[in-house]
Amino acid sequence: MDQFLIVFLQLVLLLFAYATGWYLLSLIKKRNDIADIAWGLGYCLVCGFLLLSQPTSNVLVLLYCLVFAWGIRLSVHIFIRNRGKNEDFRYLNWRKEWGRSFYWRSYLQVFLLQAGLLLLVVCPIVWAALNEPLEFSYFTMAGVLLWLIGFYFQSIGDYQLMVFLKNRTNSNQILNTGLWKYSRHPNYFGEILMWWGIYIIIIPLPYAVFFALSPLLITLLIAFVSGVPMLEKRYEGNSAYEAYKKNTPVLFPKFW
Repeated sequence: MDQFLIVFLQLVLLLFAYATGWYLLSLIKKRNDIADIAWGLGYCLVCGFLLLSQPTSNVLVLLYCLVFAWGIRLSVHIFIRNRGKNEDFRYLNWRKEWGRSFYWRSYLQVFLLQAGLLLLVVCPIVWAALNEPLEFSYFTMAGVLLWLIGFYFQSIGDYQLMVFLKNRTNSNQILNTGLWKYSRHPNYFGEILMWWGIYIIIIPLPYAVFFALSPLLITLLIAFVSGVPMLEKRYEGNSAYEAYKKNTPVLFPKFW
């Protein structure tokens, strides 16, 4: 446990510097939505640090690879999505609402808060890196399978949305085909599955039950805080979206 606290504190300092660097870049670029790019890459940074500083094993390397695949794909997707466009509407609204307090609030409430949440979510990986090597087991297979399903939903859902937004003729059109026929947010559903998959892999470790906080936190953030609620609010008053909501579940897909 002492070793866990030492590494945890090292990661606090690392992510503090990481968040501060991205904050300074946001001031130069004059857009806070680069925090979304930093989100996935931050996990890659933590896994890279653990890979270089801690003993490793086959299952642990597998965990790192899953995080790298998720984080890099997500950050590249967001970079491509935002390139050449105005700042994301969520951050733009905060920029207007915060007024004179924008600079310190964006540092605390966007970049440092994100770093803190990242550290909580990645704790199962840290715990796995500091324990006896995980053996390949049925938990490994179940976790990887769940992660792969989640990766499919997130990556394909993101791609379908990107194509739709590129080709739609007016802003009131609603994407209700492909995976979006079965869930209003299949990409978010996929992200939730991936983090539960990672947690399942570390279940054989001692005290693993405490690290269920990680996927629970991701689930709560997406379902009730910064994911679904913000996007759904954007479509308030859109009659097509209201009809879509009546027949399509918010997250968990309905195939019948």
